[in-house]
Amino acid sequence: MEHSIEISRKNKLEAFGRLLDIMDDLRSQCPWDMKQTFETLRILTIEETYELADAILEKDLDGIKEEIGDLMLHMVFYAKIGSETGNFDIADALNTICDKLIKRHPHIYGDIKVENEADVKRNWEQIKLAEGKRSVLGGVPNSLPAMVKAYRMQEKTGQYGFQWDNKEDVWNKVEEEINEFKEVAESQDRDKMEEEFGDILFSLINYARYEGLNPESALERVNKKFKKRFEYIEENTSKPLNEMRLDEMDALWNEAKTKI
Repeated sequence: MEHSIEISRKNKLEAFGRLLDIMDDLRSQCPWDMKQTFETLRILTIEETYELADAILEKDLDGIKEEIGDLMLHMVFYAKIGSETGNFDIADALNTICDKLIKRHPHIYGDIKVENEADVKRNWEQIKLAEGKRSVLGGVPNSLPAMVKAYRMQEKTGQYGFQWDNKEDVWNKVEEEINEFKEVAESQDRDKMEEEFGDILFSLINYARYEGLNPESALERVNKKFKKRFEYIEENTSKPLNEMRLDEMDALWNEAKTKI
């Protein structure tokens, strides 16, 4: 058993070393790779991250494997650029995360006792604050998509008791926000309508959290389902879409529901 683990570790280290060697070659010989900077890679990294997210939602294991490799390349690329400026290299980056993980897991590398996952998360946030974070919400990136950001903020503040006692109270809040939106909608005050609609979404995201659901994944599942069913309409109509009546499209939509 120990021998097989040792071989597996050796193979992993060799594969990572191979990627580092290839990165050195690309950076010194490929015209495109030689021109890249932190800034030019940024948008490409975001794209690769979403491609990994898509593969996860599709449960495409080969795709997940491929996208992990793509993201690993990007991380090695950033580290290579950092080494060229003399600021840091891949070893610095890896040792930084290793040190952070050891420090933030005192229940493994120290004498702290935990009972469950909630204790681990709570300890993690407390350690971050002790490290100098000025706010519990300081670690939530400003550029996160709004839905993901709302979920993460609720999750973090909830660890400190800033949340409802049960999901029934949360659902009551959803209904309250819907009623408030209806009242504002009658006035057609667009600014207030947007604010109240945001409150509905925020409270729904919170309710999903209480049900153990990921609202981002849930919405994306619906997006994919809608896309496939509408494409079914496009593929199975004998006339241009702009010439179809709603009842004709609806009939094909219902047909698609039985197949997709």
